[in-house]
Amino acid sequence: MPNPKALRAAIAQHAPKLLVDFDRRWRRDITDAYALARNPQLEARVHGLEDQAAEEPDFARAKVMIEEAGQLRREAAKAEPGQ
Repeated sequence: MPNPKALRAAIAQHAPKLLVDFDRRWRRDITDAYALARNPQLEARVHGLEDQAAEEPDFARAKVMIEEAGQLRREAAKAEPGQ
């Protein structure tokens, strides 16, 4: 699996128009992962909801779980370190 630096270099070489999107998404995803990692209980809750949603046969219930996980992710990203 390529590391992010190698992946970015490959995008720059073969599809430079995609670099802005790659950078934006990379920052968002890393920020999200860091925010969750600061709170292991919250991280477990979010991943649990996502796992349950993946197994849920009822679309409406799965959607509610994914929306809750998304809301928890957004709240975690807003929190200052130590909160």
